[in-house]
Amino acid sequence: MQQQYLLAYHKNCKWVIFFIAVANKSAYTIADQVALLKSRGMLFRDEPSALHLLGNISYYRLKGYWWDRQDDKTLHTLKSGTFFEDIVDRYNFDRHLRLILFDAVERIEIALRTKLIYHLSVGYGGLSYLDPGLFDTAVLRAHDGTLKTSHQNTIDELKKEFKRSQETFIKDHHRRYPNQDADAWKTLEVASMGTLSKLYKNLRHQLPEKAAIAKEMGLNLHSELSSWLEAITYVRNIIAHHSRLWSRNMVKTPTVRLNNPTGLWFTKPLVQAQTKKPFLIISAMVYLCNHISPGHQIKDRILALFASNPNIGIHKLGFLNDWNKEPLWQ
Repeated sequence: MQQQYLLAYHKNCKWVIFFIAVANKSAYTIADQVALLKSRGMLFRDEPSALHLLGNISYYRLKGYWWDRQDDKTLHTLKSGTFFEDIVDRYNFDRHLRLILFDAVERIEIALRTKLIYHLSVGYGGLSYLDPGLFDTAVLRAHDGTLKTSHQNTIDELKKEFKRSQETFIKDHHRRYPNQDADAWKTLEVASMGTLSKLYKNLRHQLPEKAAIAKEMGLNLHSELSSWLEAITYVRNIIAHHSRLWSRNMVKTPTVRLNNPTGLWFTKPLVQAQTKKPFLIISAMVYLCNHISPGHQIKDRILALFASNPNIGIHKLGFLNDWNKEPLWQ
């Protein structure tokens, strides 16, 4: 570790040394990484396998899974009985959970896309997504510093996604209709979930189609669906970048209290640990899948993953306080 020291003269005529940590450090070989972990108290059941694994999964990717096992977060010493292989089990558990949830994200994203295309196109025409009269007029400052309506900013992103697409039907559109806007069933088909979520949120609240989409997805208020979609998009991006869900606080918190939910939801208030951790967003994903994809196996696969990993602390995901007694999870 690179370090710098600064000498300062104390008012009592004594020299004191101030330690300044430097962000950039010397690179460690894989063998050095293992030695460092050992010096901090990490135990190994199979050191050769650990060397192989660290050659394929980076030290800092795994670090998030042993962070809570530290006795001292300055010296990074670990609690006794911390085995590297148990950390890898956490990592693999999290990886399998993300794969299950990506299945849920796919179902939700495709359902949202389909409903936006259908309701807007049937109600207002194939180019209705471009009509500013159907959307909120709120103004925001875009990334380039210009002022735009939230709708126009979303359309700009949508057109970038359309232009980047390598789908055959998009290339065919460019060839046959150069410089012409495409109908919603083409354009929205290649839109990201984030763009779709913003497009839905920006729809005027008075539009019956906005309420109809929420209703078809199992919610009675469009504001509930907007909140959920924003939070699910956040988790979708974590999953897409293969980042950690286990023991992570969520930046986005979806609406908890629903207006007369049509499906199974929570009967008791949730504590903060349940709303701040992935538990609430995962529950929202299960709820939506119950409505848009009856017979799905998302919940069953999550429960099976938990059952097959009894030593993994699922409370780190917010699954606590008799969560499995709630109707949604029974």
